[in-house]
Amino acid sequence: MKSDIRHEQKRVDDVIDTIMRQIETLETETGRRMEEVAETRNHFWDEVKVNTDTFDDFLETVIALRQQAQSLTVSESTHKQAQKKLSALHSMKGKPYFGRIDFTEEGEPTERVYIGISTLTDQTCDDFLVYDWRAPISSVYYDYPPGPAEYTTPGGVIRGIVESKWQYLIRDGVIQSMFDTSLTIGDEILQEVLGKRTDNHMHSIVATIQQKQNQIIRHDHGRLLIVQGAAGSGKTSAALQRIAYLLYKYRETLKADQIVLFSPNSMFNSYVSQVLPELGEENMEQVTFQEYLDHRLSMEFQVEGPYDQLEYVLRKEGNRQMYETRTASIQFKASTDFFEAIKSYRKSLEGSGMKFKGIMFRGRTILTAEEITERFYSCETSLRFHNRLEKLTEWLNSQIDQAEKRERMESWVEEAIELMSNEQYHKARKYFRKRNIPDDYEVEYEALRRLVVRKRFKKLRKWIKTLQYVDVKGVYQQLFTDPLMIRSLMSRNTPGKWEYICRLTLRMLDEEQLYYEDATPFLLLKELILGFQTNTSIKHVLIDEAQDYSPFQFEFIKRLFPSAKLTVLGDFNQAIFAHANEHVDFSNLTELYGPDETDQINLTESYRSTKPIIDFTRRLVPGGEHISAFERDGAVPVITAVTDHDDLHDHITKTIEKWKAHGYHSIAVICKTAAESERVFGSLHHVENLKLMKSVSLEYEQGVVVIPAYLAKGIEFDAVIIYDASSQTYDEESLRRLFYTACTRAMHELKLYTIGKPTHFIEV
Repeated sequence: MKSDIRHEQKRVDDVIDTIMRQIETLETETGRRMEEVAETRNHFWDEVKVNTDTFDDFLETVIALRQQAQSLTVSESTHKQAQKKLSALHSMKGKPYFGRIDFTEEGEPTERVYIGISTLTDQTCDDFLVYDWRAPISSVYYDYPPGPAEYTTPGGVIRGIVESKWQYLIRDGVIQSMFDTSLTIGDEILQEVLGKRTDNHMHSIVATIQQKQNQIIRHDHGRLLIVQGAAGSGKTSAALQRIAYLLYKYRETLKADQIVLFSPNSMFNSYVSQVLPELGEENMEQVTFQEYLDHRLSMEFQVEGPYDQLEYVLRKEGNRQMYETRTASIQFKASTDFFEAIKSYRKSLEGSGMKFKGIMFRGRTILTAEEITERFYSCETSLRFHNRLEKLTEWLNSQIDQAEKRERMESWVEEAIELMSNEQYHKARKYFRKRNIPDDYEVEYEALRRLVVRKRFKKLRKWIKTLQYVDVKGVYQQLFTDPLMIRSLMSRNTPGKWEYICRLTLRMLDEEQLYYEDATPFLLLKELILGFQTNTSIKHVLIDEAQDYSPFQFEFIKRLFPSAKLTVLGDFNQAIFAHANEHVDFSNLTELYGPDETDQINLTESYRSTKPIIDFTRRLVPGGEHISAFERDGAVPVITAVTDHDDLHDHITKTIEKWKAHGYHSIAVICKTAAESERVFGSLHHVENLKLMKSVSLEYEQGVVVIPAYLAKGIEFDAVIIYDASSQTYDEESLRRLFYTACTRAMHELKLYTIGKPTHFIEV
């Protein structure tokens, strides 16, 4: 074995020597390329003679500009590629590879295939020293034990025999250990990785990708991939490696800006922001669904956020009838039934019910809302809905033309001309000369009248062009004004408390506010009326924490990105939002694209936590017996009963100090709500460098944090304290998933405190 390590170390040394020589060459090249780009930018116009005297001169100028632009683009692209390769080489110089397979292709000699984060060839580019982990042959490393194996290339399926499979632990160019592995990636490496302390960011897992995770990463057929994974099963990590794989495989046709990741919050975006750059890829677009809603609706409404909605549901403050009405509204407005009702409602507007805003100018009515409605329902009724709106817009513009003509004779126009500055007047005369308007006082004065009026009407014309005369808010309000209306649009009965739901919705709309459960339905109705603003440039959409999305939201996302493939990742046991019912699953998603275009992969093995923590947490949820733990030993979770809050805070402080001395980098005190988190943060003020995490926090920070359970989802901590696991705090069955989510954040240690009797979720 020692001789094998010496031999392998010699190879590592040779590979690193090659890497260092290539770094030296590339640094020289990137420097030269950067100078070329700067030179081209600085002297861009020196090489172009702008001449527009004749058409031929103009054409020659355009061609010269295009050539210069193309030259600059090529130089910038070459520099960017060199920089990308240089970054990969720097990442490899301390750890050039992590795995190896000895593969015998049919009819060929055995080849040793070394696998790392990027491809490396020798100086001649003839021999592969390291294969990129995303290369077709590398899939064998993740998917097969020694024995028969195959992999797919663009040229077809390659079959052969895996003679052996090895893992390497290399640090700073020195082999620490190497293991002969079997079916899964070796436990020794995984133990080493999982046993580490956390830091501010999630990292790539290419050295420890498991077989099921590899299926997610390389899945490449159908429109929809559903990943149901237990807490800590690596579904988010696998999804990010999947993006890197897609960017590698389709590098000629797919760019990072054609991929969108919907994540739960901005703090989570910060947490995962380093994974793709570690692998030499640009980050994709990261957005929360709330950010998209705000982008589309914040000019019209104050839109409630998902965590504000959840906080209201968890705190249960205020009038009981109001609370029950609100929760019923949340569940109904998240359903596919309401989605279909909205579509039916839009269809019914073809016959009646459309609402418009009257058109005013300088306080005078040009057209009333009733006149516009009469025109819409009396003309062009054979056309499709959107074509009728186009025709209505044309008619409105013709009415504006007439209003403009009438307005030219009003006294305010003369006053506006008299108040024109010299600069404005000369600018207007220059405008007239360009349009060959005679230099005659009367003609010019009339032209000035037209110009002044046209300028004043410009904003109104834009208002009409963008269909802002359609009263979408009024149309949505109308759906709730008559509680009986929606019954004619649904195949099922309306929910209980519907009349109260209608009143509550109307009150919020009157105050220019939208509850979170109303935001997507309102936006859908708006899109169905005015025309759907689809984004066809996006090729892949990934949705993390997908169990928190309603069926309504999934339907909307499908319409929003009609050309995209969809990857959704979630865990039913962490479905904590109020729209989630007792039997939440992803079965409704299959209907989005149909069973032939849908695949589902289930991840049941959890890696984040130690085995004792997983054994504890899987007893908290139904079906938890199907969750299996990776064999990593650790302390058994401890439940401690305390007498009062002062005693509780004293215990927590001592535990934090003990864990900090133990070397834990991230410690979380997890509370039920944001309100409780703020109180706890104030009570633990003597804990050094304590931080309070809020829904508006932009970055994930290490150290000791106080955080509500729903914000901690998707993030892991070295050690976790459940602030109050009492039956008083976690009293109802609806909170079981929230409690499970909080407990599964712990990697190495979990402590639960309770004032009084512990919650019945815990089997004592």
